[in-house]
Amino acid sequence: MKYVILGNGIAGVCAAEMIRQLDPEGRITMVADETFRPYSRPMISMVLAGQVTSDQLPIRSKSFYENVRIAPVLGNRVSGIDVDQKSVMIDNGTSLPFDRLLIATGADPRPIKAEGLDLKNIFFMRTAAHIRNMLAVIPQTQKALVLGGGLVGFKAAYGLLQRGLDVTMLITSGYPLSMQVDNTAGEMILDELRDYGLKVRVGISVEAFDGNGSVSGAHLSDGSLTSCDLVVVGKGVLPALSFVPRDKIDIDLGILVNEQMETSSVGIFAAGDVAELVDISRKTRWVNAIWPEAVNQGRIAGTNMAGRRMSYPGSLSRNVLRILNLDVMTIGQVNPPDTSEYDVISTGGPGRGTYRKLVFRKNILTGAVLINDIEQGGIFMGLIQNEIPLNVPKEVLLQPSFNFKQLMV
Repeated sequence: MKYVILGNGIAGVCAAEMIRQLDPEGRITMVADETFRPYSRPMISMVLAGQVTSDQLPIRSKSFYENVRIAPVLGNRVSGIDVDQKSVMIDNGTSLPFDRLLIATGADPRPIKAEGLDLKNIFFMRTAAHIRNMLAVIPQTQKALVLGGGLVGFKAAYGLLQRGLDVTMLITSGYPLSMQVDNTAGEMILDELRDYGLKVRVGISVEAFDGNGSVSGAHLSDGSLTSCDLVVVGKGVLPALSFVPRDKIDIDLGILVNEQMETSSVGIFAAGDVAELVDISRKTRWVNAIWPEAVNQGRIAGTNMAGRRMSYPGSLSRNVLRILNLDVMTIGQVNPPDTSEYDVISTGGPGRGTYRKLVFRKNILTGAVLINDIEQGGIFMGLIQNEIPLNVPKEVLLQPSFNFKQLMV
């Protein structure tokens, strides 16, 4: 059996390990555009902040490919897939035949529309190489502009602050982490960032950059001009699937997969940030581009590719992070449609140190936002993930003393 895996991120790595466990004799080829061995993408912001070194990023040993008996094709991107001939075309002009194919190419930074993007010192923050390039110019810079108030934007801003730069964050929405939290939590996070000394401007974006070779300023949507000598574009990501033939493989935002992580084309699978499948809490297809989902999806895909049928009930968005002095946890659908189908209860808020919001569909918990006092988050995630109907009043879950035993009544 010839297996080809596109991508050496955590989804591809976990799939390869499952395949080798179930099929000791199959031939595995892994194609990746980075030459660095598999590493933790979530940790690259810690390199920027000086909390870890780049040597601490790898998640597998130097002998990983040899140990799992993988033929690596590194430093190359995929240019196309011939579904009928079962072949993958590489941008170096070669092609690879396959019996089973996994698309685990992850996501690319979401581009922005602005003039002057070809100037130097304008960076994305998605790979270890992006961080290396940024660190090389930081000693010669003073004022940084971070575009985007999501997870990438916050981590970039924090890292640059730790490097001693004067940092301004520009957010198009009204508050940070608008894709992860609600307005109340967003207000608390915004206050925390500003109290720490980060300049944050909301409801604003960049229209053009100025500079002579390197960036020196940015024209903003309110007509103002702000100076900067380093820019980080952190406006989220999009599934990396430009090489996928849309007439052969069904695609929406991501590549559509079933419970076995198989696409509409038999023998071709997808996993990780590039895959779109049913979201447990939302009850609709969704791309949940987070590390734990990539791990689970890679393992499920690899198991099915090797011939052992295994189903995945669906993905679930969740994030746990420390934002300066705030512990933040979000799970599932935190901003539900304004319909009678949903019930929302909350306690705490700005000025009170903690916040807890719970979203229900009838008597099933579907979403949660926690700021500080997040210890019960694991219980909430279990309730959402397993769609367990509540047999206690919903308000009980708002109490800091709530515990699992109360559900066993």
